[in-house]
Amino acid sequence: MSTPDATRVLRHRDRIEGDLVIEVAFTDVSLSLGDAAEASVRDASLATLAEATGATPVLMHQVHGAHVDFVDDRRTSGRVSADAMVTAQTGVALLARAADCVPVLLADPGTGWISAVHSGRPGLAAGVVPAAVAAVRARGGEPSVAWVGPHVCGSCYEVPADLQEEVAALVPEARATTSWGTPALDLGAGVRAQLAAAGIADVRVVGACTREDAAWPSYRRDGAAATRFAGVIWSHP
Repeated sequence: MSTPDATRVLRHRDRIEGDLVIEVAFTDVSLSLGDAAEASVRDASLATLAEATGATPVLMHQVHGAHVDFVDDRRTSGRVSADAMVTAQTGVALLARAADCVPVLLADPGTGWISAVHSGRPGLAAGVVPAAVAAVRARGGEPSVAWVGPHVCGSCYEVPADLQEEVAALVPEARATTSWGTPALDLGAGVRAQLAAAGIADVRVVGACTREDAAWPSYRRDGAAATRFAGVIWSHP
């Protein structure tokens, strides 16, 4: 198996420079980062990502909830069950994996606090993005920049009408209609509404639908064969 070029596995890179440099990116399809990937394959992908970022990648076991994990120098490896991570550690790359769900990255350039959030339909309803913002604020940070990664769009994410009503009752902005006229959810619109409600005005969106664009993994398109990409955020001096 060929090894991906570490210089080319990161897409849509961005950075904020201050006392620290905060960087973000989204991995390409050459890296297999899902829980279903063979351990050796996932480990090789993480090694490539470490080379590309110069930081230690940290995964979480994503469970479609709203638990936020605090990553410090005692917990920069291994996985816990969570859908968001926060840290002020430099040299640590936080990963939020997705294949239709919304990867959200948060940064406070003033203090260096960063967060990676996995917001699927249950996480949107449970408020995982506001929970991550609150976790950073509780530790003295103030997230002011957010990145919203590729995700399934509202025109493609069909759901039963009762499920649409259940989520829209909590996040009205998520209500949508598919391009073929059936009930749907727009997870990205819901996330953006939650970010706005949290006072985060600088929101940078990667405008790609994972189901429509084969450059990104999609569970809706490929089913169990879908791999996972990741939103990645890290900081360094």
